[in-house]
Amino acid sequence: MNPTELKDTIVKILDEKGGNDIQTIDLREKTAIADFFVIATGKNTPHVKALIETVEEKLEEQGIFATRKEGLSDGKWAILDYDDILVHIFNAQTRDFFCLEQLWK
Repeated sequence: MNPTELKDTIVKILDEKGGNDIQTIDLREKTAIADFFVIATGKNTPHVKALIETVEEKLEEQGIFATRKEGLSDGKWAILDYDDILVHIFNAQTRDFFCLEQLWK
């Protein structure tokens, strides 16, 4: 699966699981960190965890595994690293504080 298809798949999974304010940021012309950020907000701590777990489970079913994971236990900001795609799931307060969309505009 190419990076654009993977991004679209992740967005679909998050949308189906009730992720809020799902945004993607195209980083291809900005940095070598990744091709895309996918950013979403969970309603509360259990929802943030459920979003991350669902993305991870659905992609593992397709043979796609995260190379790194961070923040899964606290439910404020969790990241899944799929090399070309970084998935950021926040609670609302943490997302407002860090405002990745503004930093990477």
